[in-house]
Amino acid sequence: MNDLPLLISSEKIERAKKLNTTLLSDAMDCTGSMDYKIKPVTSTAKIVGTALTVSLRPGDNLFLHQAIHMGEEGYVIVADGKGHTQNAYLGELMAFAAKARGLEGIIIDGFVRDKEILNQLDFPIFATGFIPNGPFKDGPGHINIPISCGGVSVQAGDLIIGDEDGVVVVPRDQIEVRLLRAEEKLEYENKRVEVISKYEQSRKAGTPLGSIEPSWLKEKIDSYS
Repeated sequence: MNDLPLLISSEKIERAKKLNTTLLSDAMDCTGSMDYKIKPVTSTAKIVGTALTVSLRPGDNLFLHQAIHMGEEGYVIVADGKGHTQNAYLGELMAFAAKARGLEGIIIDGFVRDKEILNQLDFPIFATGFIPNGPFKDGPGHINIPISCGGVSVQAGDLIIGDEDGVVVVPRDQIEVRLLRAEEKLEYENKRVEVISKYEQSRKAGTPLGSIEPSWLKEKIDSYS
């Protein structure tokens, strides 16, 4: 299927941009993260958008080219490179093209190349590493089918969030509930930081204010008694 998936609403995307991968993973009960090897390989790491999925033959990037020239603003290309490590799937020319098309970024379960130039480009790319060997361009491949990337299932249209910690996938039918939970977690963390900061200030002044032990800790510890 080559039709672009429906974009996630701008309201949800803007809310997601105020969060990060750790909050979203917590909101998904500590799940949803791609393998730790998939990390930003460019100086720009923050990425939020709607998944445009690509399944690639190992070492072949024909359908990645096609996805780039289908893509547009709002979409993140998520490519299943099958963990292949003998050839790079992407280099500087494809990265320049993806940026020119307005794509939000590219995530590949596989290698890329042209590291020095990619680092100079203000465009987020996530991959598992680098290798000079170029790819084949013969196919086959598929666009906007369910894939696995970094051990996580990805459907076209899912919410993708990437940053320095890695990449999290939020299934489209769970976006609203997971955003709400992540926003609640952010509010909780902000309040905790404020309490801890006040405690530190008071301790340094010689008048510590009570305890900064989180409310849930005693109950958890007592359950082992």
